[in-house]
Amino acid sequence: MPTITIKNLDNKSIPHQAEKKPALILLHENQVDWMHACGGKGRCTTCKMIVHEGEESLTAKSPFEKQCSEDGRLDHNERLACQCQVKDDLVISVPESGKLPHVKYS
Repeated sequence: MPTITIKNLDNKSIPHQAEKKPALILLHENQVDWMHACGGKGRCTTCKMIVHEGEESLTAKSPFEKQCSEDGRLDHNERLACQCQVKDDLVISVPESGKLPHVKYS
């Protein structure tokens, strides 16, 4: 079964069925509190995630992600958790800008 591993949350591993769900939904379904100021509607960049491994397992960038990349709001290794679906194994981390004060990061 494919997994999402979150490096700076003590390598928390989340198994998933490679369903047609955004990464943000998979994270929330597995009790991972992840920043998302616009409610996961693709209107901000607060749900960004740093992709360390498995970029090829994500769906293509959405038009909003492409625009954010062009105007410098997303680095080359960052994706929006609300905009991409996960098809296979993925290793990510929470960027400094997305860290929540009540969550303990490693």
